Amino acid sequence: MSTCAIYLTTAPKPTYLAKGSLVSLDGNQAYIHLVDATGELTQIQKAARVLDGMGLQHVKLQGDWQIEQQWAFALSFTAAKKPSQIEWLDNKDRAELQHRFQAMQFTRQLINATPEDQSPELLAQACSDWLKTLTPHAVTSNFIVGEDLKTQGWHGIYQVGRGSTRPPVLAVIDFNPSKDPKSPVEACLVGKGITFDSGGYSIKASEGMLSMKCDMGGAATVVGGLGLAILRGLNKRVKVFLCCAENLISGHAYKLGDIITYKNGTTVEIVNTDAEGRLVLADGLMAASETGAPLIIDAATLTGAAHVALGDEYNALFALDKSLQSRVMAYAQQENEGAWCLPLEKFHREKCPSHFADTANSRAQKGGGSGGASNAAGFLSRFVNEDGTGWIHMDLAAAYNANASNMLPAGATAQGFRTIARTLIEG
Repeated sequence: MSTCAIYLTTAPKPTYLAKGSLVSLDGNQAYIHLVDATGELTQIQKAARVLDGMGLQHVKLQGDWQIEQQWAFALSFTAAKKPSQIEWLDNKDRAELQHRFQAMQFTRQLINATPEDQSPELLAQACSDWLKTLTPHAVTSNFIVGEDLKTQGWHGIYQVGRGSTRPPVLAVIDFNPSKDPKSPVEACLVGKGITFDSGGYSIKASEGMLSMKCDMGGAATVVGGLGLAILRGLNKRVKVFLCCAENLISGHAYKLGDIITYKNGTTVEIVNTDAEGRLVLADGLMAASETGAPLIIDAATLTGAAHVALGDEYNALFALDKSLQSRVMAYAQQENEGAWCLPLEKFHREKCPSHFADTANSRAQKGGGSGGASNAAGFLSRFVNEDGTGWIHMDLAAAYNANASNMLPAGATAQGFRTIARTLIEG
């Protein structure tokens, strides 16, 4: 396999280059022409898509590249259907880029896996196994599976997943670099791990269901973020709670009108079985809160409303703790990951009323009605401390692209994992 050397250049484009084209070729060398200094990363991403379309598999970055320029190329050149090998510049940035790439590839490949190959137990095991490859002696895991969830009171995950023949799982992964069992947990990560979402009895249309293998993107993203933080030298104890289930239809599936009673006493009427992510995350958030950790981050492909609001480029951030929200927003900007703060106040807890329970899990309107993303976050806020101190919710609107664009390949993006890694390190 031949290697193509990739250079950045501000030299004038060759006369033969088509208008708007960013790439010129000279044998086994390619040149990305940067024509606008204010949009260099976007131009690099577009050029990487062009080069990916040429079938290149092995490229070597040469010349003068900044770290974020190299990373922008990698984000867009690395597609799901083909293996790709990128040789970074041999300088001070190389180790960081290798670490990012390892975490990104793990996250993307996990999200892109077929639902048949990604049962709740297999997802939990894959996440645990990968973290153990990074630091074998500092990671332990425990899986609560199937009927044991019901016995131990994790009713949200149990009810959502009981319709499948493949049992639901609450996976608890403990990264404890001190190996002292009494060491305090300094942060918790909670990830939505719905390995396939049919919508249940509130069944999705085929076009909406086709990409629902990505509904475990929250679980993959928090684990990818922890992995990157470990590779960057994290020395804090972090616990991960992965809320894993298949949301399927069967004679044993949960139904509209059912009421779930959670460990903290909150009762929830099911008015939409397709609003299942918040039901499983509630268990994860309570489990995380039990550790006493001062920081809890949850991540989920939770609402279509966030995607409608922000499109494919931004993840949504929600918090009652506005100081934490501002810090995480700053970390996202420092890591060049699109994020945007959407409203969350305590009154959002009351936006899904029920005649029969403390709250419903949504409203009986298409997409949950107006303010659906904030209302979902308000639901989640019932399962952390009263003021939401130290808790932030990431609605991963930018986690997955059903189709390729001129900037990103089809499939998982992994966007958000760098923000999570920095938040774990910086606090």
